[in-house]
Amino acid sequence: MGGSFLSAAILTLVIIMGVVFTFITSKILSKTLLRGMPSSFTLELPPYRMPQIGTVVVRSVLDRTLFVLGRAVAVAAPAGLVIWVMANLTVGDATLLAHCSGFLDPFANLMGMDGVILLAFILGFPANEIVIPIIIMSYMAQGNLLEIHNIAELKQLFTDNGWDFITAVSVMIFTLLHWPCSTACLTIKKETGSLKWTAVSILVPTLIGIAVCISFTAIARGIVWVLG
Repeated sequence: MGGSFLSAAILTLVIIMGVVFTFITSKILSKTLLRGMPSSFTLELPPYRMPQIGTVVVRSVLDRTLFVLGRAVAVAAPAGLVIWVMANLTVGDATLLAHCSGFLDPFANLMGMDGVILLAFILGFPANEIVIPIIIMSYMAQGNLLEIHNIAELKQLFTDNGWDFITAVSVMIFTLLHWPCSTACLTIKKETGSLKWTAVSILVPTLIGIAVCISFTAIARGIVWVLG
């Protein structure tokens, strides 16, 4: 009961933190990059008409579902190939995936994570949904994406690979604050028509996520050291 309450409380705090950082970032950007005269916004409502179910369904499928899926496939397919090659190409006595995660490990440790987790976030840029499968694949030394249905088995796998309270919370924070997925970035590029603002939309949340993770990890480890 206590564990469930703690998990719910942490999740709630993470969501609230996301809202708070959204307002803070918006305020900072409005005073720096986006400063200037505020623009007026007028919303004109069209005449109300009874919706035609067939038209709504067809337009939703064509304009939304297929459009988004097309973009996802365009970037996810090449990324899947890269992940497969890295997981199956051996250099020396380890896979390329293991070498890359080892290189990232010192910096990831500052953020309360390990190199495998940070590399999974990077490789998961095309679709955030594949971050956890990549982590599982790396921990289990498998060359293909995996899915574990037993939550107890997943917990044991993470625990065996050094996960603790700090790791779990850091992953939640970085998941909330890190760069948007590739489909969102393509949409930003299309709507703004600017590579600059697309880059800003990637860099700002990423830098905030890194800073918050490092700060949280330092404070949490300090508290653990004092209490321990």
